[in-house]
Amino acid sequence: MARPPKNQVPDTTRAIELTSGAIDRLVCPAGKSQAFLRDSKAPGLRVRVTAGGAKSFVFEAKLNRQTIRRTIGDVRSWKIDDARASANTMRVTLDRGDDPRELQRQQDAHREEGKAQTRRAEVLTGEAWAVYLAARKDSWGNRHYADHLALSKEGGKPATRGTKGTGKTIAGPLYPLLSRRLVDLTPQVVEAWAAEQGKERPTYGRLAWRCLKAFLSWCAEEQEYRHAVPVNAAKTRRSRDAFGKAGKKTDVLLKEQLPAWFMAVQQLPSATVSAYLQVLLLIGSRRGELLALKWADLNLQWRGMTIRDKVEGDRQIPLTPYVWHLISALPRKNAYVFASPVKEKTAIYDPNPSMSAACTAAGIAGLTIHGLRRSFKSLTEWLEIPAGVVAQIMGHKPSATAEKHYTVRPLDLVRIHHEKIEAWMIEHAGIKFDRTKHDSARLALVA
Repeated sequence: MARPPKNQVPDTTRAIELTSGAIDRLVCPAGKSQAFLRDSKAPGLRVRVTAGGAKSFVFEAKLNRQTIRRTIGDVRSWKIDDARASANTMRVTLDRGDDPRELQRQQDAHREEGKAQTRRAEVLTGEAWAVYLAARKDSWGNRHYADHLALSKEGGKPATRGTKGTGKTIAGPLYPLLSRRLVDLTPQVVEAWAAEQGKERPTYGRLAWRCLKAFLSWCAEEQEYRHAVPVNAAKTRRSRDAFGKAGKKTDVLLKEQLPAWFMAVQQLPSATVSAYLQVLLLIGSRRGELLALKWADLNLQWRGMTIRDKVEGDRQIPLTPYVWHLISALPRKNAYVFASPVKEKTAIYDPNPSMSAACTAAGIAGLTIHGLRRSFKSLTEWLEIPAGVVAQIMGHKPSATAEKHYTVRPLDLVRIHHEKIEAWMIEHAGIKFDRTKHDSARLALVA
């Protein structure tokens, strides 16, 4: 077919052999948004021109009696022969009964998935760990969340405590893994890490290992990370054996040790720490739960106290006479009952040194602060207190179906048993305490 004169606008109603000159002269007719110039050498190849002057190669054909179009590319980027080759390829695809648009979508999806896998392969463990903590924070208690932060802290910062004599903070056991790519956390890598941590700090390392297992299980369920962790690399026998078996803790106060321990604690220079340690034994709570106790958590009308439970959120326990006697004598420096003598808005930081000093003075070796919680449970055996009552006071989950689903104890019923426990303890500790003068039934909040 004859080519149009070089100074004439191509006629879009006829197919011509496309040339660069014809394409340059092509314009969109007035009143139309776009127009197409057909190529006579490659059936299906068109040059589309818009009212704005943009031009591109397109492929056009019929599929199931419907017109389909695929954009090949801008005329400034594509050569005419290359555009013809692309159009011919689409024509062959169409003749086979395949839709070139669908094939292109599949190719694009495959390409994007490849890019996504590449991005996932480059994700650092520390980045995924940060996302994990943010995603799980609302489901955890404050203490549990703080434990995860401590496990992954950087370390190396100047400090006066918790440095083992180095003068700098010690990195958390998980920190060495955070700089690695998530895809590189193979069983061999985790086993080597476990072997090192098991030698340096087996107890803390065991906690880190359990948290690592939970983290990798979470990653395996997340679309963004599941391809990077096809298996849980921490679930191997060697990594478990590296930390050994957890030893059973047996530190506990015996009944005959109560007088010496209470006397030593009452002679501590800090009245706040002294009261804290005594109350900790008398209510059997966890260390952090009692440190978090605020004046607002005391209900003097109903003679109760709210403990921020790390498991259930909070629990109500009785405010017994001797516990109130100890608490009411403390100064009100801030919102916390056991307020720090140094910092304005916090509770006491570390009662361990005072606990150790008291135990040394009393001649009791190996008793820890958590041992006081164990002591509360053990000493109640002398009184044959119902196990469900003790568990409710301590914040342990019910262990029996009847206890879990059918037993509801109001605070007054728990109080009967708790006051009995308290009276027995201070009696065997040799403490002279007139309950009638400090009866919790006549509690009064002193401003």
